[in-house]
Amino acid sequence: MNTRILTMLAVGGLLTATAACGAQSLDAGDSGDSGTAASAPAVVLDQAPAEEKAADVINAITPDQELAAKAPASLKSGGLKVVSSIGYPPMELYASDGKTPIGFDPALARAIARKLGVKVTITDEEFNSQIPGVLTGRYDFVISSMSDTPERQGQVTFVDYVQAGAALLVKKGNSAGITGPGNLCGKTVSVVDNGSSMELAESYDADCKKGGKPAVDILKFPGDTEAMLQVSNGRAQASVTDYVVAAYKAADPKLDMEAISLDGTASPWGIGMKPDNKQLVDSVKGALDSLIKSGEYGGLLKAWNLDALAVESAVVNGGK
Repeated sequence: MNTRILTMLAVGGLLTATAACGAQSLDAGDSGDSGTAASAPAVVLDQAPAEEKAADVINAITPDQELAAKAPASLKSGGLKVVSSIGYPPMELYASDGKTPIGFDPALARAIARKLGVKVTITDEEFNSQIPGVLTGRYDFVISSMSDTPERQGQVTFVDYVQAGAALLVKKGNSAGITGPGNLCGKTVSVVDNGSSMELAESYDADCKKGGKPAVDILKFPGDTEAMLQVSNGRAQASVTDYVVAAYKAADPKLDMEAISLDGTASPWGIGMKPDNKQLVDSVKGALDSLIKSGEYGGLLKAWNLDALAVESAVVNGGK
């Protein structure tokens, strides 16, 4: 995949419409760098893209002076370098210009940067290239709907930022009365073939049969769109998919859908950083905790209809 770089820097006339007038500045005297504050220029904080649903929340975030003072010097001089894989809405997607990253992950990256009083650059990379990019120092962190797993913890240190799981997508009004897996016995369910959703549906089918109830009729399709269509046309009563996908579809009034979170399926997704960069890990953890405490984190989630993914605090390597 070609690398596409969005640089949200208010410098040298390169500023686009995503970071224009009204940008806030962090006075150099508050940077916490002794001996250099008097000569350091003010930092102009990036404005969120106009199409970012959480733009108002992001643009209202002001730096936490204590956290900003403790941030790594590389962030103050070169900005926060972030990598993601754009193309998994509502977590990561492009604005209508086809090059500006928006979605919850870019929104949180921008919010963390503003909390630390630094600029931010968001780069699109193929998923498998992201951790190597962090380990070589090309990027400060990866935020890309990445599950925090023990295997990945052997490479990077995570600060967990959401708890994400699976969900059922049903027609608005839920006339079938489906509230969870126990209601799927005897129903028709659509899934993406050869994925975690199919495995879940198969486990629900096995539970139904074990309990002497009618089996689940599982319809398998190559993609989410085809699976969702079966619910729209009435061929299936529910579709099993990732919660973030279900929430995104349910937020579109034209689709007339509802999302039902599946209990017990959630696991943490994390912001991955180089393990020996403890100062950065502490800064990101501190920024996320500050955003949670202030309610700004909740505002970001709400803007993208992802309230159910909220964590109560920033946890390091919480994946088991």
